[in-house]
Amino acid sequence: MLPNTQHSLDKLEVLLKELGYKVRYEKGNFKTGACVLQSSRVVVVNKFSNLEMKINALMSILRDMPTESGALDEKQKQFLRSIKQTKLTI
Repeated sequence: MLPNTQHSLDKLEVLLKELGYKVRYEKGNFKTGACVLQSSRVVVVNKFSNLEMKINALMSILRDMPTESGALDEKQKQFLRSIKQTKLTI
């Protein structure tokens, strides 16, 4: 599990960028705190969400999206694997 810090959020943003997605922070009323626009490879995060919700939303998106890790370095591949193996417990 990632700590709820700005550094963790930055790491998730860099990983999404390396996977070819652009992360934008916008006003929205999406229930998960973020949504993915598949055709344009854009992830839109609710800018009014707190840090924990932003991190959880990006982790959820990464966990559910099919990813090709060919363009990632070994450290990023390992980070992506750890995200995909982590389950949120409520």
